[in-house]
This record gives sequence, structure tokens and C-alpha cells, in this order.
Amino acid sequence: MKIDLDGVSIYAHTGGREFDPRGRVAVLLHGAAMDHTAYAMQGRYLAHHGFSLLVPDLPGCGMSGGEVPDSIPALATWLWRLLDHLGVGDVSIAGHSMGALTALSATAAQPGRVRRLCLLGAGYPMAVNAEFLDAARRNDRIAILAMNDWAHAMRAKLGGAALPGLWMVGAAIRLVERARPGTLYRCLSICNDYDQGLEDAARVTCPTGLILGQQDMMAPPRGTGALVQALGGEVQSEILPDTGHMMMSERPRRVAELLEAML
Repeated sequence: MKIDLDGVSIYAHTGGREFDPRGRVAVLLHGAAMDHTAYAMQGRYLAHHGFSLLVPDLPGCGMSGGEVPDSIPALATWLWRLLDHLGVGDVSIAGHSMGALTALSATAAQPGRVRRLCLLGAGYPMAVNAEFLDAARRNDRIAILAMNDWAHAMRAKLGGAALPGLWMVGAAIRLVERARPGTLYRCLSICNDYDQGLEDAARVTCPTGLILGQQDMMAPPRGTGALVQALGGEVQSEILPDTGHMMMSERPRRVAELLEAML
């Protein structure tokens, strides 16, 4: 569906069902320079398993207008403006990578409104290699290729797709290639600059789930220790074997089931 927010057109996927702000609302937030299609399977699954689903293309991404905000907290503030505009009360929030940082920041900002939090492919700090960041700044395609090489486990590079004939790495490359020039750099920059993750985690009061990839080179499971320790609420985590950062395509069914349980 399309939403006019502060004069900017925002697109949000609803999983093939009408969005009901009074229902059991679940929001899924995508990663850097991606869009709602990152959750193509999980979104539809949740929408048909009792959730009122909202998967927005974040500002400046996908089919949404505007620009990527200049910080993770600013992106979290934008999310609450969107939910308020739609008349949503309490909500469960999940986010992947940059979306995970945004979900954490949003929950810390209004902990009383978040029932459940789920962080996919999350790490803190989410530091970005300087050469990688510079390549993204130059809009050099090598940044997209490198990101998607690091983001997939070896199994995904050799086939292994749940849907026969799907090239997971190629599909992810094409998804980021569709982003407007400068989008990847801006998204990576705000992840790199986000420095209040542990303080935000301490403000979380709801149950939190973590879904991690055993072979994730962008947000390795070993990098979540401080974040888990800082989280204020109950924490449940699952590490998916032979899985990288792009877990939604690498393990679509299992991620959908975990999201249903954790949200």
C-alpha cells in the first residue's frame, strides 16, 4: 500500500492482506539499500498466520520517496511517525542488519509500545570497513559485489535455494543494484556511526529474539555478546547452521517460523 507521510510517498507491503492498525501489528524492517522484497516469503507467511503486517520501504529505499535519514535514531523516529500516522498502538518489531539497529533504537525510544523485538543478523557495534565504505561512496559496483559475497554462506553460493532455480547471490546483487546512487553509502554510514546500541538495549523491556547465521561474516554471532548482556528483557536466540547474513533467502521457512514464534 502507498502512504502519504509528511508529503512523501511511502510504500509498505502488507503480505497480501489488508492492514489493520487495531490488529496484532508486526513491522519488518529491511537492511541497507534493500526493500520490502527482502522479506518476500516471511511477510506473506506472517500475514497469513494472524499478524497485521507492515513491511515499509524505508525512506529513500525501494518505492519510497525521500532520503535515508542521517542517523539510526532519526530512522527510528521516522518509524514512529509512520505508525502514529497509521493509528497503530502497540506493535512487535523485527529488523535485519540496518533494520535491526533501527528496531533496537525504536524500541528504546518507546519501550512501552513494543510487545516483542526480534533482531536478525544483528551485531554491535556494526562497524564498516573503511575501504568498503569508500567504494560505496564512489558508487563503485565492487561494494555491492563484496557485500553480497560476505553476506552469503558457502552453501548459498553453491546452490541450496529453497526455490529450485533461484540464484540467491545474484538476486541479492540485483536488489542492491536497484537502489538509487548514494543509498548504500548513506545506509552503511549510519550503521557505522550508531554508537548508542548498548544504552538503547538497556532500555528494552520486552522479550527479544535474535536470529543469527552461523557463517555470517557481516555480523558474526560472536559479536552479539555485549548486546545480549545489555538487553533489559528476556532474550531468546537461535543460530542457524550453514547460514550467512542473508538468512531470509538462505533459510526462508525456518526464519518465518522463528519470526512467528518470537513476535
